[in-house]
Amino acid sequence: MDSNDAVPLFAALAQPTRLAAFRLLVTHLPAGLPAGDIARRLDVPHNTMSSHLAVLERAGLVSSQRQSRLMIYQARLERVNDMIDFLARDCCGGHPDLCQPAGSLSSTHTGDTHDQPDLSQP
Repeated sequence: MDSNDAVPLFAALAQPTRLAAFRLLVTHLPAGLPAGDIARRLDVPHNTMSSHLAVLERAGLVSSQRQSRLMIYQARLERVNDMIDFLARDCCGGHPDLCQPAGSLSSTHTGDTHDQPDLSQP
């Protein structure tokens, strides 16, 4: 991943509704959720949620598949892992292997993390 790949991912997540939708989808892996359920759970109009999901899908952060009349959306954690790798690439003076693994960052955080999904597992 380079900057040209990373910017659309960050841009897609830099909006509160899209970030909330992505975080919700992470908690429903691997099954995913129908678009209507996402809209209801986040109290967002269906057409607005559809636009947000399209942005996330174009960025590669979610995928969708049709099941009968429903569009089921799933988070793509491999893209998040790519983002984390991109951010940590120059960590520790160019030796990212010296940096603490990204998945263990939450264990050193002293704040409340009970509502944050573990993104370290696919």
